[in-house]
Amino acid sequence: MRQPEPEPQSFDRVLSSMCTEPHPDARAAAERFLAANPGDPATYETVASLETRAVERLATLADHPTPPDAAGYVTSGGTEANVQAVRSARNRHGGCDVNVVAPASAHFSFTKAAELLDVELRTVPVGDDYRADLEAVAAAVDEATALVVGVAGSTEYGRVDPIPELAATAGEVGARVHVDAAWGGFVLPFTEHDWSFADAPVDTLTIDPHKFGQAPVPAGGLLAREDAALDALAVDTPYLESRSQATLTGTRSGAGVAGAVAAMDALWPEGYREAAERAADNADWLAAELADRGYEVVDPELPLIAAAVPESEFAALRDAGWKVSRTGTGELRVVCMPHVTRATLRAFLDDLDGIRRR
Repeated sequence: MRQPEPEPQSFDRVLSSMCTEPHPDARAAAERFLAANPGDPATYETVASLETRAVERLATLADHPTPPDAAGYVTSGGTEANVQAVRSARNRHGGCDVNVVAPASAHFSFTKAAELLDVELRTVPVGDDYRADLEAVAAAVDEATALVVGVAGSTEYGRVDPIPELAATAGEVGARVHVDAAWGGFVLPFTEHDWSFADAPVDTLTIDPHKFGQAPVPAGGLLAREDAALDALAVDTPYLESRSQATLTGTRSGAGVAGAVAAMDALWPEGYREAAERAADNADWLAAELADRGYEVVDPELPLIAAAVPESEFAALRDAGWKVSRTGTGELRVVCMPHVTRATLRAFLDDLDGIRRR
């Protein structure tokens, strides 16, 4: 007996994911370029030209000094971009007995990178504001530090580290600077935060179209200030038409590249501005509603809310079908992505109120 075709899960009750529904133009473009391989640009020239456009558009968002000439590529996501940033810095620093300094708020991909690349990861505490503690960073760096990491939109609290100050500390020991703006990169251009290539001597930066950029999964992004950062990643590929390759995954679907370009063409800048402002309004509204109900709430900086909800209530919300997660210290975590509407949040609160009454 033939089984019914499975249907994709609805986003209606997804409140903790940093991915969202792709823009219709992005979905269509991804389907068209599904079989193209940007990993061999000499053979698949059309998708290679699209990747150049994708990098230029990402560089524009991140205030790269020369967007048309920016170095970078469309990765499988933030994890690959962060691994590659560590790898590039390690290789440029000498390649052995090096360390990377990152705040405790850094994404777990840096733990993977350290294990894969045999570098020491020095994790330093964050302050009461959930941002990197500058004194702790200064105490952790030394001449063997290849990279200092700053987070621009942390995954637990949506915080932005003091990027210019971190860069100054890195410069004192000759280390490079990487900014992980995988989630925040499509929101931060519409804020007053210092986070981009224009704000500090950032060497590499992660920014993911498949998060707030509304591109299909997978479509991450790695940008570099100069070509040397990617040159440090290149390996020979003698049996391909392209004679070298700086990417990590090799063969890649062109879907992510084409989808990212289509999304950015459709939404930059006003579409993203409207989405960012709507998300910020929703986050502020939800934070206020939760605080009015007596919950301890971390004030949102970017559109992400963390609130101390008891375990019994959290479990009941999950049982009611809400896709919510917790921070490392157990708080309820809600990310106001473009698919999260005010009506959705009202329904969420209605269920929460019902749970509290029971």
